[in-house]
Amino acid sequence: MLVEAVLYQGGTRVMAGRLDEVASHALARDGFVWAGFHDPTPDEINEMEAIFGLHPLAVEDAVKASQRPKVERYGDWVFVVVRTARYLDEPEEVELGEIQVFVSDSAIVVIRHGAPVPLGGVRRRLEANPEWIAEGTPWVLHAVIDEVVDGYQAVLSGLDDDVTEVELEVFGEARKSGGQLIERMYFLQREVLAMHRALHPLIGALPDLVVDPIIGSQTKWTAYFRDVSDHLLRQADQLQGLRDLLGAALSANATQVTLQQNEDMRKISAWVAIVAVPTLIAGIYGMNFDHMPELGWRLGYPLVLAFMLTVSVSLFRQFRRTGWL
Repeated sequence: MLVEAVLYQGGTRVMAGRLDEVASHALARDGFVWAGFHDPTPDEINEMEAIFGLHPLAVEDAVKASQRPKVERYGDWVFVVVRTARYLDEPEEVELGEIQVFVSDSAIVVIRHGAPVPLGGVRRRLEANPEWIAEGTPWVLHAVIDEVVDGYQAVLSGLDDDVTEVELEVFGEARKSGGQLIERMYFLQREVLAMHRALHPLIGALPDLVVDPIIGSQTKWTAYFRDVSDHLLRQADQLQGLRDLLGAALSANATQVTLQQNEDMRKISAWVAIVAVPTLIAGIYGMNFDHMPELGWRLGYPLVLAFMLTVSVSLFRQFRRTGWL
């Protein structure tokens, strides 16, 4: 659906309305069109293609809405894809969306898919500073990408809190059951990997955008997009740190489980050894042969019981000293 189509001239909002009307007025004025769509229908995308003369391959990508972050040049248009992310605190998961941007010198078309970061604040901030929006479509493109990258930081903060909680569960006294903890760590690894797939390709795509004629024609834009790249690189380092911490926590948890199993096996083995001696003696005397030692001795029964008890206590104390019990 069309959210808004606006014609700007000299940093001023000239008119807003249907896309075809705004685009037709833009031909007679020295300005640019900024159109925003949210989950457009195929008919709306076909209308965009007809009005602006977009390349069919780029339109096909816009319809599919499952692209990696990238920058591609199609004639007079640059096609930019970025993945948006939002952290949901209650289910502890990352919700991903997609923004596709068609940019030329005279128009910028922003298409949002899914539930990405809202861009209404971007338009309001730019309109409140006419000198910014007067810079044209490159500044709008920068503002959109910068808003998406700033949204990544909130996601990373949420994931960082979750990873910290996992570390406390692994090394703390109050621990969840093994199955719950492993399930949570696996789930977090999946969310971190999804964030990696959204963030990392954009790092490689931004240099292509900087050298594109629409940006590279004016050297002043280089600094702004380099600043966005710096933010992405820092976030990528933070994300890699979270992946490393999760991997270390998973390894530590596996080691703890192995140590606990070994300790349990030692305890079981110790008790088996303690019980083995009286079991052996009782088994021998339970065979009911006629000619067996001490069967006729009146003190034989209590002495055998005392011997079994003495051996068992001695073994118990020995295992306690060695740490098996």
